[in-house]
Amino acid sequence: MMSAYRLLFLCFVTSGIAFFRLGAEPTPTTRGAQRESRATPEEPNITFNAVHVDGPYIAMTFDDGPSATLTPKLLDLLAAHHIKATFFVIGENAAEHPEIVARAAREGHEIGDHSWSHPNFGKMSDDGVRRQLQQTDDTIKSATGIRPTLMRPPYGSITARQKRWIHDEFGYRIILWNVDPYDWKRPGPAVVRNRILKETRPGSIVLSHDIHPGTIEAMPSTFDELEAEGFKFVTVSELIRMATPRQAHVSPQPNEEVPPRAIGSPSPVSSPAG
Repeated sequence: MMSAYRLLFLCFVTSGIAFFRLGAEPTPTTRGAQRESRATPEEPNITFNAVHVDGPYIAMTFDDGPSATLTPKLLDLLAAHHIKATFFVIGENAAEHPEIVARAAREGHEIGDHSWSHPNFGKMSDDGVRRQLQQTDDTIKSATGIRPTLMRPPYGSITARQKRWIHDEFGYRIILWNVDPYDWKRPGPAVVRNRILKETRPGSIVLSHDIHPGTIEAMPSTFDELEAEGFKFVTVSELIRMATPRQAHVSPQPNEEVPPRAIGSPSPVSSPAG
């Protein structure tokens, strides 16, 4: 009888140990999630929609040009204000007006790749995206003598996997935005200006388009107001080089004044003319 009790006791102990070990072993899903979390911190080195900076620096960006008539007017205005901007050009337009792209680069503006014909990258094959980027890359190099280092996907549409292989193959940083006046809807110069003024913060990347007359009309007063508020204008690459680490958040003590909220980097809202 005692032997039977001992046998039952040993079986119980052995089963308990096996259950404990089984429960302590992480599942494949958990291990996969751990790998994913370790990869995530690399993302900000590839993709930017705003930059944390110490100082009132912002980057004005203009998409979809060059326009034969509007982009030269914008370049004249930028020169008058001593502002350096970043142009994300469409390859077809750049091939048609290489002299405008060359002028922009010569005057200190940055030129980025915005695809050849403005398709939705998120719905394309890798080979299709590759051709779009390479044609535009070659066109920019032909016009300016240097290859671009920045890319903005049309509509802001791009997958995480596409970001990685595009960065690996082309060396591009993927540039989105955190200020969008929706000027592609042509709401009028005053609305474009007011939206930019309302949303712009230090480190902002401001989206607009140098193919819409209302946008160009909005820029003189927009620049005046931004300058009056103390903002300083730099190219996107210059803004990225100014990046500073964020301070760790510390909960305030009782009766301690809460500091102003740090400028964040919210996800961009894709627009049909991005």
